[in-house]
Amino acid sequence: MAQNIYTGFHAVEERVREYIEHPGNAELTIRYSKPGPRIKKILSLAKQAGILSEETTDRELDNAVSSLPESIREHRGIVLFAEGEKSRAANVVQLDQWLSVCPEKATVIMLDGVTDPHNVGAILRSCDQFGALLMILPERRSASDVQENQVIARSSAGASAWVPVSVVANLARSVQMLKDAGFWIYGADAGGESLQKTKFAPKTCIVMGSEGSGMSRLLSEACDTVISIPTCGKIDSLNVSVAAGVLLYERYRQSL
Repeated sequence: MAQNIYTGFHAVEERVREYIEHPGNAELTIRYSKPGPRIKKILSLAKQAGILSEETTDRELDNAVSSLPESIREHRGIVLFAEGEKSRAANVVQLDQWLSVCPEKATVIMLDGVTDPHNVGAILRSCDQFGALLMILPERRSASDVQENQVIARSSAGASAWVPVSVVANLARSVQMLKDAGFWIYGADAGGESLQKTKFAPKTCIVMGSEGSGMSRLLSEACDTVISIPTCGKIDSLNVSVAAGVLLYERYRQSL
């Protein structure tokens, strides 16, 4: 067990709400500076949950988050410390934290039910090679424990240490968060528009379905566009990690 640090309005509020529903054994403490309306709302929730809150300075908060990955150091005046919580890998990030500092041009890949850790590792390797900035995985029905899964680490050839990963409770809700942040959602399916006709948006999220059944119906309906890779073989389709590599390469090629 270790201390995890959450930064920014969204991540802190979500962790407090999670604590209210499932307290667990972690000891939570909030430190904040210059409490505006949003912070006051979070502090009110924290008080209801019995979470200690302490006022401090921006400089102290800056020092507290200095060891975090640069992409999540922007604390917006509030930081939550969770003592005794299962430690997270350095590359595991909160989606809302990541979106708050996302650049105007970005590629994200979302895996819907990909259960083979070899495939997850291979896709992480393609993410590293072709400039994808984030992988999103669901908590359930996937090989999502990137922190502990040595198969993923080996299959990614080290990329699992560098490519940020966000493990989320609800993919459909995450898709909406991405859309709100300006992303265009491309689902991969054999019946979609040809990749040759696809012009990727500046903010692109590519959704890959499971090895057997593809994307879930709910997620497929949430996509803005469904795309496919033209092939000429005799078998049904490409392996999901190979297909992801092709799509990520084409996205990268268009960005050059």
